[in-house]
Amino acid sequence: MPNSPSASQAAGDDHVATESGAMRPKVSVVVTTFNEEHNIAACLETLLWADEILVVDSFSEDRTPEIVQDYEQVTFVQRTYFGSAAQKNWAMDQCKNPWILIFDADERCTPKLREEIEELLASGPDHEAYTIRRKVFFLGKVIHFSGWQRDQVVRLVRQGAGRYPNRRVHADMKTRGAAPLLKHRMDHYMVDDFHEYVLRIVKYSRWGAAQGWRDGRRPGFNEVCLRSVWRFVRTYVVQGGVFDGMRGIVFCMLQAYGTYVKWSLLWSWRVNEQRGMKPNLPAFDENEETWHGLKDLG
Repeated sequence: MPNSPSASQAAGDDHVATESGAMRPKVSVVVTTFNEEHNIAACLETLLWADEILVVDSFSEDRTPEIVQDYEQVTFVQRTYFGSAAQKNWAMDQCKNPWILIFDADERCTPKLREEIEELLASGPDHEAYTIRRKVFFLGKVIHFSGWQRDQVVRLVRQGAGRYPNRRVHADMKTRGAAPLLKHRMDHYMVDDFHEYVLRIVKYSRWGAAQGWRDGRRPGFNEVCLRSVWRFVRTYVVQGGVFDGMRGIVFCMLQAYGTYVKWSLLWSWRVNEQRGMKPNLPAFDENEETWHGLKDLG
């Protein structure tokens, strides 16, 4: 019978029974948060099937900690935020189980995705990492185009088989070997509050500019102007944002705006550098332990 002591012992302490009775390796889930009181409960409710849930909070100022701590099966910790990559690498190092599943608070694990993951792990996966597509919602409606129709991220990984690179923003996980695409998607409620999303765009743009500063980038006309224009043309015309209606044009213009803010901000820092002024950069994680294992992934 599923979850019987004899079945669990036969498979070992690092395996559990699925709803169908098959044995699969245990799964740890990582969720990173900051001021997610409107999202976190709905996210966690879709992940309670996992064997360990670790919420790593960046010292939220809303009710996020209070809500999370209502879940007895969830471990809640707080850590200074140095970017998504640093936070998730640190969180993965705290996980106890053979497989790790990573979610953001505005994402949901659908029943079909859960079933696919459990069946995959129970069958003995051929790979050590897997990519999950995302269904993106903008103000309550799915964005079908605008560059998000092929949105996918590596989120299921065997312990030690994947790490995020040392980047402050927009870091994609590096894996040991291929990371095939799963069939079913997660839901990503990316934009529910337009004002909050605009502030997020500006924040990410500043982080991107800071990364460019560290990388020695020196933007000019091409980056500030042409990249911004091309970002809109690419998402709205080439990638079909026009078919997403009013949401499409608003969304694509926001992406172009973010590109403009990033490169123009970095340009302004370089101008001020010549005037003897240094930018006030966000903090980066300089701890080598956060970035261990990257060279071993090839």
